[in-house]
Amino acid sequence: MASWQKMFALFSLVLLFFCSSNGQTCVGPTVDPSSYTSTDANLAMETTFLVEFTLTCKNAAKDLVLHADIGDRQFPVSRSADGIHYQVSWTVEHKQAPAGAYEIRFFDDEGFSALRKAQRSDQDVSSVSSLFTITVHHRGVSQGPWVSSPTVAAVAALAVWLFAYRAKRQIQD
Repeated sequence: MASWQKMFALFSLVLLFFCSSNGQTCVGPTVDPSSYTSTDANLAMETTFLVEFTLTCKNAAKDLVLHADIGDRQFPVSRSADGIHYQVSWTVEHKQAPAGAYEIRFFDDEGFSALRKAQRSDQDVSSVSSLFTITVHHRGVSQGPWVSSPTVAAVAALAVWLFAYRAKRQIQD
C-alpha cells in the first residue's frame, strides 16, 4: 500500500509541475502582424495561409502557449525561442478559400479551454473573448493564363526553326 501512495504523490507532483509551469496571462497585448496567402492555383493543390506576429504584453509575459481559432478550426501557434515571435499556418482547398478577410482569434490556455467548453456544450463560441484578433486579407487564387509560358516558348521555337528550315531549302534549290 505504501508504494501506491508514493506513486500517487509522485504523480501529483509531476502534474502540479506541468500545470503550474506556464501560468502567465498576457495583459494588454500589443500585436505587430504580417501575413502571406498563396494566390497561384497552378502551383499548389491548396491555398496556404501564414501569419507571423510579434506579441508584447504590458506585464512582460513571455513564452505564452497560444491557440488560433479560424472559423470552426483550431490550430496550435508556434513560438520562437525568444518568446515574443509567433507563427500559425494552415491550408484550405482553393474552392473553400474565396477572396476576402479572414478573422483569426487567438487564445491563451485559459481562453482556449473556455472555447472548447463552449463548443462541447453547443454554446455560441463568439461569446468567448479572445486575447486578440488578427485579420488576414486574401486576394483569392488565380488560375493563371490559358496557355502557359513554356508552351508559348516551345511554339515560338518551332516557328523559328520552321522559318529557318524553309529559308535553307530555298537557298539550296
